[in-house]
Amino acid sequence: MATAATTSLELDPDAQRVIEEQRARRLSSLATRDRTTLVVSLGLFLAVAGSLAVLLPSGRSPSMVSVALLVGAYALAFRLDFEVGSGSAVPTQLILVPMLFVLPAGTVPLAVAAGILLGSAPEYARRMLHFERVFLRLADSWYAVGPALVLGLAGEAQPDLRRWPLYLGALGAQFALDYGSTAIRQWAILGVPPRLHLRTMGSVWVIDAGLAPVGLAVAFASARSSAGVLLALPLVALLAVFARERRVRIDHELELRDAYRGTAFLLGDVVEADDAYTGEHSKDVVELTLAVVDELGLSSSERRDAEFAALLHDVGKVRVPNEIINKPGKLTPEERKIVERHTVDGEEMLLRVGGLLAEIGRIVRACHERWDGEGYPDGISGEEIPLIARIVACCDAYNAMTSDRSYRKALPVSEAVAELRRGSGNQFDPRVVDALLAFVERVAIAA
Repeated sequence: MATAATTSLELDPDAQRVIEEQRARRLSSLATRDRTTLVVSLGLFLAVAGSLAVLLPSGRSPSMVSVALLVGAYALAFRLDFEVGSGSAVPTQLILVPMLFVLPAGTVPLAVAAGILLGSAPEYARRMLHFERVFLRLADSWYAVGPALVLGLAGEAQPDLRRWPLYLGALGAQFALDYGSTAIRQWAILGVPPRLHLRTMGSVWVIDAGLAPVGLAVAFASARSSAGVLLALPLVALLAVFARERRVRIDHELELRDAYRGTAFLLGDVVEADDAYTGEHSKDVVELTLAVVDELGLSSSERRDAEFAALLHDVGKVRVPNEIINKPGKLTPEERKIVERHTVDGEEMLLRVGGLLAEIGRIVRACHERWDGEGYPDGISGEEIPLIARIVACCDAYNAMTSDRSYRKALPVSEAVAELRRGSGNQFDPRVVDALLAFVERVAIAA
């Protein structure tokens, strides 16, 4: 059974955050409300699973060897954890389907629970999983109830492709019980409406539906011999290799993210140490930029890029002499050219860092372009300018107008707002101006 899925090897910031939170949660105890919900869910599951084992008729009497092979194989499959943006994917469908054709149908949910316990034991023993989290996994076993009930009530029989409508019904029952149990718990604990939880289940169903036919092929072999389930193990082993490689790549990606973030803030500190005003100004521009990004509803990746670009948009000024940066009077044409060079210098510095910050460097280069094409260094205009650069440019100008400078006092907010409106459509992107002013107005009302 899969709890989520993704094929991307480049995770967005939200996915990275969720994966880190999931890793941390594995070692943490449950909150009181979580425990209450767990006790209810797990208690109901055990009651239903026990009732099915007793009440569903069965003519099957598998040997202890068959039971042990199936439970052991399920435990192995359960240990394969593909970390993804919203959870993890485990290929237990490969073993669940053979279980439904070898074991008495009513006992399958209990066999699944035993496999989950066995598969979780090594993690608990190595202190990689909190004791309470083991039982939380058991409470997720509801998905096994649906197909067991459908196939048990239909009358146990050997696997037969002519009964494919019945098998589709069993798969649908699995999805329904899986969704119902997790959606109710998410709603009770986190207040997530069931309709929103439904949106995350599509990938889950795709994975399980894709593995189900392979599991059915294994069921044909397992129905003739208890050793048939062993045919699934080479695929399980192959998936284990993929899962391990994916985890290593995710670890590498998280390390790179931390390295880029650390480098960005280190460069921000260098700017502040070189010129206190520029450093403080950059931090203020970050706050305004992120507010505009949120106002425009941009993605988490764009939000991350905007934060770095706003922080580093003036990083090239470390190459500008302080006597020019802090000059109280008007700059000469030669001095103006030196200052305007800072966007190119900033891009060059970030290109040397490489990776994500190289991409940020291209945005930094465009942070002084104008909507009408009269900016620098390249004179590009309109949509040619990266959206994040347009946002930073507008926020940069607003913060500069409302801050004390070496050559003038800060303008009142009302005058700065009027200046932004005058610049909308020529110096600034009108959509960005509207978003920034909406934020400024909300701040003013709250104050």
